[in-house]
Amino acid sequence: MKGRLLTSLLALACFLFSACAVITVNVYFPEKAAKEAYKSLDDMLLKPGEKPAGVNAPPAPVSPPPLEQQRPQSRLFDRVPSLSLVAQAWAADTDAEAEALAVELSSMPKVLKAYDEMSSRLPRLTTLFNSGVIGISKQGLVVAPPTAKGKLAPQDESLLAAENQSRKTVVVSMAKAILKLQKQKETKEALNLVLARAAVTFAETKREAAQPGWWTQLPNDRWVQK
Repeated sequence: MKGRLLTSLLALACFLFSACAVITVNVYFPEKAAKEAYKSLDDMLLKPGEKPAGVNAPPAPVSPPPLEQQRPQSRLFDRVPSLSLVAQAWAADTDAEAEALAVELSSMPKVLKAYDEMSSRLPRLTTLFNSGVIGISKQGLVVAPPTAKGKLAPQDESLLAAENQSRKTVVVSMAKAILKLQKQKETKEALNLVLARAAVTFAETKREAAQPGWWTQLPNDRWVQK
């Protein structure tokens, strides 16, 4: 009797473990699509000194690179033409996913408000970036680099706090959009899992968009001037 009970409990435990594993695997993060969506939102909504126009319009889809650029140069791969078709299909899927994410985010009032506020701060932030007083942290936030500690004016500290709150709104919204488009329940565990990756990708996007001379923090905590 005890043996049967133990067997049943072990079977139930294995089932529950398998179910949890499936849930975890199904929540994936589309890194390339998320990065393209971040870029599309910046191009479409981040306009210094003016109200973004047509914010509810879907962003223009990113055109895939020419076929000649996608095909590998090796003669070995020239013998397998199906690989180029796979590359084309993969690029098209990524573009469609990026566009879907950008459209979903641009339909969120919180995101539109965040971008409207970030646009109004952009001129002053650009001045501070150019002077080296602020930089981009490894989380994609705006902070004073070690070389400029104590140089930030009190009013600019408030500006940075507001800017970082807007950026966090965009990152959290990206995580929620990914879960929604994947038809995943917005549980705390799922949101935290995607949120961590959304923040990393957001930071990468901001580092790549930084202008020459701006301070940026690398993932290994080192600060460099671009």
